[in-house]
Amino acid sequence: MAAALAAAWTGWSWYGAAHDDDAAFARTRDTVLAAGEQAVQNMNTLDHNDLDHGLAVWESSTTGDLHTQLVQGRADFEKQVQQAQTVSTAKVLSGAVTELDARTGKASVMIALRITVAAPKAQPSVKESRLLGELTRTPAGWKLSALGEAPMGDSAAAPTPTVPQS
Repeated sequence: MAAALAAAWTGWSWYGAAHDDDAAFARTRDTVLAAGEQAVQNMNTLDHNDLDHGLAVWESSTTGDLHTQLVQGRADFEKQVQQAQTVSTAKVLSGAVTELDARTGKASVMIALRITVAAPKAQPSVKESRLLGELTRTPAGWKLSALGEAPMGDSAAAPTPTVPQS
C-alpha cells in the first residue's frame, strides 16, 4: 500500500511540475535566450566567400522591420562586403533575457560577444561588444526584430570636455 501511495504521489508531483506556469515560463525564457544568442551570433558572422549563405542566415534569423531592412539593403551590402573581402566571426560570451512577455510574444535580450574581423593583408581585429536585441515570436519560432549596441559605462556621467591644442 505504501508503495502505491508513493507512486501516486510521485506521479502527481511530476504532473504538477510539468504543468506548472513557472516551469513553462522558464522553458520559454530558455528558448528565447537560445534563439536570441544564436540570432545575434548569426548577425555578426559573415564570410565574403559564402555571402549568399551568410545573408540567407541573417534573413532567416530576423523578422519585422529588421528583416525588411536587411532584404532592402542586401544588394548594396553585398557590394561593400565583396569589396572589403572580410570574414567576421562571433562567439557568444554570455547572454540574458531582460524582458519576456510570453502572452504577446515579445522579448528582449542582452548578449555579450567577441567579434573577430579578418581582412586581406591585415591582422584580424578582435572586439568585445554588448548588444541589445528584441525578439518576436513567429510561427517559425523566436526571431530577432531589432538589434543595437548596448550603452557602455556610466551613461549618467557628463562627457569630459576636450580642449583644442593650438
